[in-house]
Amino acid sequence: MQKLIRITTVPLSLEKLLENQARFFSQYFEVTLVSSQKKELKQIGINQGAPVFFLPLTRKITPFQDLKCLVQLVRFLRQEKPHYVHSHTPKAGIIGMLAAFIARVPVRMHTVAGLPLMEATGFKRILLNWVEKLTYMCATKVYPNSKGMQEIILQNKFCSPQKLKVIGSGSSNGIDTSYFDPKQVSSAQQVELKNKLSIGPKDFVFCFAGRLVRNKGINELIDAFVQISKKHSNLKLLIVGHTEADLDPLLPETLHNIEFNERIIEVGFQKDIRPYLAIADVFTFPSYREGFPNVILQANAMGVPCIVSDINGCNELIRQGDNGLIIPVKNSLILKQQMELLLENPNHLKASNSETRNFIKSKFEREVFWELLLKEYKTLGKNV
Repeated sequence: MQKLIRITTVPLSLEKLLENQARFFSQYFEVTLVSSQKKELKQIGINQGAPVFFLPLTRKITPFQDLKCLVQLVRFLRQEKPHYVHSHTPKAGIIGMLAAFIARVPVRMHTVAGLPLMEATGFKRILLNWVEKLTYMCATKVYPNSKGMQEIILQNKFCSPQKLKVIGSGSSNGIDTSYFDPKQVSSAQQVELKNKLSIGPKDFVFCFAGRLVRNKGINELIDAFVQISKKHSNLKLLIVGHTEADLDPLLPETLHNIEFNERIIEVGFQKDIRPYLAIADVFTFPSYREGFPNVILQANAMGVPCIVSDINGCNELIRQGDNGLIIPVKNSLILKQQMELLLENPNHLKASNSETRNFIKSKFEREVFWELLLKEYKTLGKNV
């Protein structure tokens, strides 16, 4: 059986972004998972039934640590002699692809699920552009997880069109619509959760799920919600996720409102976000940049309409006025207006909750995506 190495910068990406892929592909390959955070990585390996290799990667620019990781990974790959190396996330991409190139791994695959460089300027932007080009140069094939991401890569001339391919309709992993199904959260469970969170039966609930950082549009979301709540008393904003103050901190006034505004309910990171989506009326996601956001798939699969920013991935999933609304990036005023529109006109959107769900089922079913990716592995494997 051929060996397949899957690499991410942090184990959370293996657990959430690539949920259960390792288990599926272990039927066809000897899969090893490579990432940082030894304790968390070990547990994911146990859960997925796959061996792991700890690599102390960081998400910051750390040249000496990165060089150390590169040397460690080259040694590991030369020892293992895998047929495939498949990397995800930027840091794992450059270290993984460069190490696989040096170790002469036949098939080197990198999935692009977002480009942090889109928000960078000056020397940092130049450096990140160079890193991206080097990553793609070392890869056999590059997989943008959305058509919009593919266009951005081509516009920036990071690699040739021949090296790029979007799997299926996009995404890094598709979605298990039997799991993200509103039927999985009973009415009794919804009532219990609302009572626990002090959400009244007539309250209108906006929801956000993701990292609580600047580039997810949290500053704009909190500002818009605070303005709306001055006019409407039956509002709640449910925030699911964790902060990353060291990487992309929020404004002090945003943090103050999250902590002290009684209508803003922060529940932290949750392994299962289905109950929170089930009690939401509208999902809000005013992000600055994305690849192909899983959380929009999850919300729509739960039948929840979305307000999203006009960026790649988001604008490929949301059809304006149908299963959601699309707004300009970094614009809290228009976000406020669109939130108010759906609050005051719940029937404004054309698609019913079931139609919203059926759209996701028809294009992004997880097992279909896995089969397409498996076909891609086999095709590349035959050509080397």
